[in-house]
Amino acid sequence: MNAHELKILPEHFQAVWNGDKRAELRKDDRGYAVGDVLVLREWDGHEYTGSALAVRITHILRNCPEYGLADGYCILSIGSLSDRR
Repeated sequence: MNAHELKILPEHFQAVWNGDKRAELRKDDRGYAVGDVLVLREWDGHEYTGSALAVRITHILRNCPEYGLADGYCILSIGSLSDRR
């Protein structure tokens, strides 16, 4: 299991936080694997806001140009590491 620290814009960060966004489209350049942790750090376009969220990769979609997924990109299905209330 690896951890990957990634920037995420505020509107997407909030959607992940709320549980509404459960997938990330990313360049497939980090050796992502099911079970890895993504540390999503909120980035406002100029600097980090100080907010961060950790999620676990539950599934990875790769190599599907027939469905519009560009070569070199992947869709990471994500689940929370803990229950938020």
